[in-house]
Amino acid sequence: MQREETLELALQVLEHQGLANTTLEMVARKAGLSLAELRRFWPDTEALLYDALRYHSQQIEAWRRQVFYDDTMSAHAKLLARYAGLTTCVSNQRYPGCLFVAACSFFPDAAHPIHQLANQQKRAAWEFTHALLTQLEVDDPAMVAEQMELVLEGCLSRLLVKRSQADVDTARHLAEDILRFACCRTAGALT
Repeated sequence: MQREETLELALQVLEHQGLANTTLEMVARKAGLSLAELRRFWPDTEALLYDALRYHSQQIEAWRRQVFYDDTMSAHAKLLARYAGLTTCVSNQRYPGCLFVAACSFFPDAAHPIHQLANQQKRAAWEFTHALLTQLEVDDPAMVAEQMELVLEGCLSRLLVKRSQADVDTARHLAEDILRFACCRTAGALT
């Protein structure tokens, strides 16, 4: 079994069992590997967790780059594309983006490598949003990016608990409202 396949299976276990409950034994069972085989690459659960989150972060970054440079999409559509992605995840009973929110809570020490990785992911999400808002020339793109990321993180937090498509829909509507309001303010409609 390839490393990436094992990390993908580890993400599935993490999504369903949570960070606190996932063990190397669970991942080994899911991957059809012996514990000794798994330990050759990951000596403990924390090492596997770090690699799985890093692997997922790389997947998300590749997706962001693909969306950002897609000339067929408007900046507005790119800003809302994450919600379509979340809808796909929920329909497949997958909740991997939520793991970064959980990681910050589970590893609260800001110096911990997993906490730092989760913060890097959240920072990259903000930078993606900020860059697109800057393209749209909205007034105060930093503040609007904060608002949009807060809605997204709220959605991800709710998905950790409720796993409901309705929460994704509500978050998308809130993000659309924030974006619409920011564009109206930029156009002078609110002055």
